[in-house]
Amino acid sequence: MSLRRLNVGVAGLGRAFTLMVPTFVADPRIRLVAAADPRQEATARFAAEFGARAHDSVESLCADPAIDVVYVATPHGLHAAHVAAAAAQGKHVLVEKPMAVTLAECRAMNDAVDRAGVRMVVGHSHGFDAPIARTREIIASGVYGAVKMIHAQYYTDFLYRLRRPEELDTEQGGGVVFSQAAHQVDIVRLLGGGEVTRVRALTGNWDPARPTEGAYAALLTFAGGAFASLVYSGYGRFDGDSLCGGISELGMRKDPRDYGASRKRLAPIRSSAAEAAAKAARNYGGAAEVAAPGRAQTDDVMHQHFGLVVVSCERADLRPLPEGVLICRDDAQVMETLPMTQIPRKEVIDELYAAVVDGVPPLHDGRWGMATLEVCLAMLASAREQRDVALHAQVAVSDRPSA
Repeated sequence: MSLRRLNVGVAGLGRAFTLMVPTFVADPRIRLVAAADPRQEATARFAAEFGARAHDSVESLCADPAIDVVYVATPHGLHAAHVAAAAAQGKHVLVEKPMAVTLAECRAMNDAVDRAGVRMVVGHSHGFDAPIARTREIIASGVYGAVKMIHAQYYTDFLYRLRRPEELDTEQGGGVVFSQAAHQVDIVRLLGGGEVTRVRALTGNWDPARPTEGAYAALLTFAGGAFASLVYSGYGRFDGDSLCGGISELGMRKDPRDYGASRKRLAPIRSSAAEAAAKAARNYGGAAEVAAPGRAQTDDVMHQHFGLVVVSCERADLRPLPEGVLICRDDAQVMETLPMTQIPRKEVIDELYAAVVDGVPPLHDGRWGMATLEVCLAMLASAREQRDVALHAQVAVSDRPSA
């Protein structure tokens, strides 16, 4: 039997697409057939590279009869409209995290795909990473008892990477809570049972030139009694990858000489317009494009990760790492190494393909994505109002497909 290939149309050729290109190109289940983006240099490059069609709007892209799946990688605030446009044309959807910027938008997106009878997967998030999935399997086996506590911590230079103005505006989905907590929350929800009942958080907004949240700390309580602490800073000083063997978030060995590169790149830029232009130049099709490395380009590759994660079960601590899962038992530490793949983020395509071709309900569907966003919004509300925030739109891991 020949392999069915999914024809993918891309809405938005920015940084998210750049990071997914190696996946789309390497996976034989995917064919890139069309794209839409306001930057003509990006769509021209896409058309030439993939022999594909360039559309002048997302609505036109969604109406393209050759497309099976629309990959929505537009700015956060546009996700709801673009998912609705795709669903209205009977297209399945892969939408980048965060799913949206409000719960009302999430509900509208879920209603749209339900009415159309199409599938939606929310990702990429680092909850897809193989070491996280394996940790989830170990927890589900019950061999080490119930999860009691989770700690997730990461320090990066996120806030000082080149940004468009809306990426520094919380009201438009900017800042680290929308863009980075979406990763951590997805991870700890998968490992802690899924249903967060209560959130208490503080956020840091410490640079007037970057007027949005650059750091947070949060305590999440789960329905089963476990709790999780989340810490993140995007202020570009301590490097959290040093706690993961010097392996970057993308699974590559880091060069220590690159420390501080984002701040140095930003230093000579004097306006938000100039910064947005500099970012566009480094994106797909730009004059200074920075491509994401493919697996075939280097042998020094491990699994992607999102910093330090430790899960404390009744009889062991579990630590997902770029090379696998470290199991710390009472009597010994055991490293369970996981095989590497030549397709980065292959797990995203696995879930999408199973949903579209085999009819398997996706783990990261719209209701799961909405529950993750609800936690992120609760973190912002808790910090703003200095109170615990109760949650009401959560989804249990037990209701999700097996890893």
